[in-house]
Amino acid sequence: MSFPGHSAMVLAAGFGTRMKPLTLTTPKPLIRVAGKPLIDYAMDRLREAHVTRAVVNMHYLAGQIESWAATVPGPPIVLSDERDAILDTGGGISRALPLLGPDPFFVLNADSFWLDVGIPALSRLRALWQDDAMDCLLLLCDPARTTGYDGAGDFLLHDHGRLTRGKGEGALAFIGAYLVHPRLFADAPAGAYSMNLLWDRAIAHGRLFGVAHKGKWLHVGTPEAIGLAETAMKG
Repeated sequence: MSFPGHSAMVLAAGFGTRMKPLTLTTPKPLIRVAGKPLIDYAMDRLREAHVTRAVVNMHYLAGQIESWAATVPGPPIVLSDERDAILDTGGGISRALPLLGPDPFFVLNADSFWLDVGIPALSRLRALWQDDAMDCLLLLCDPARTTGYDGAGDFLLHDHGRLTRGKGEGALAFIGAYLVHPRLFADAPAGAYSMNLLWDRAIAHGRLFGVAHKGKWLHVGTPEAIGLAETAMKG
């Protein structure tokens, strides 16, 4: 195995329904925050982590994603075309597996981003990866350090970083980035499915892990959240 995270997938195929009316004419990943498209923040993080290939999936207003990809200075982008089907998060990654290689790879959502403090988050994920123990390592955050997120958390972080589902006191929010081994997708369903299905399988086998992010997470899910994110970036 070469180093984990030399390739990455950026999920950019969604409709961005909650972002209407902005997404009636622009795919959500290309909505601008502080002057640049949301997806560019994901690409910044991949460049910082020395990722050598980025796979970007596309479905809604795919032509605009194609045009954007032609302008990105790096890392090299390979487009995974999903115009024929809505595949959800897990199905989209399954389709792209031949493009991602045999080693653990990063997955980033294109509709949110984080601000690093200290060691960059993707470098922390890579350094903490234990191939014999983990199938997936999620980036999580205390809801108190998030913007645009109104949930009660998604996971509970236990000793040695193992995760279980949980909400409320002590729960951390999943913030749209993780490192995953392709073996997690063995026996995955055909067609559309959510990554939550595979995460629950990993939990059942004690192979879903997490790490708490030290900075802020900016979730840009609605038009109103754009201003909140821009204010948080200044602070």
